[in-house]
Amino acid sequence: MNEDTNVRYSDKDLAEFKDLIKEKIQKAQYDLELIRSAYMNDHNNGTEDTSPTFKAFDEGSEVMSKESNSQLAIRQEKFIRDLKNALIRIENKTYGICRVTGKLINKERLKLVPHATLSIEAKNMQQ
Repeated sequence: MNEDTNVRYSDKDLAEFKDLIKEKIQKAQYDLELIRSAYMNDHNNGTEDTSPTFKAFDEGSEVMSKESNSQLAIRQEKFIRDLKNALIRIENKTYGICRVTGKLINKERLKLVPHATLSIEAKNMQQ
């Protein structure tokens, strides 16, 4: 059991993941700004003239649009927070270790979901 706690990704691997996560944070923050500006400029974005579907919207769907933008922003903020937490785990050298099984999370999974804290095995156990 004790050897499992010593299993971790190498510093080289951690550095690669750190770069990947920093890139994702940058893109996520950019996307969040786009969501926020779309929310703030809901009526001034000029799409009403070019898109017939916008003309079909009634007041109820405008409210829905604002709510969904708000939900998108909240989800994006959580994603950024999760990515920043992953950077902290890299600094602590605990990154990529499943919080349930204590085993290393598959590298390919981490490349797709760099803020993952569960291995596929542990995720499947939850369902």
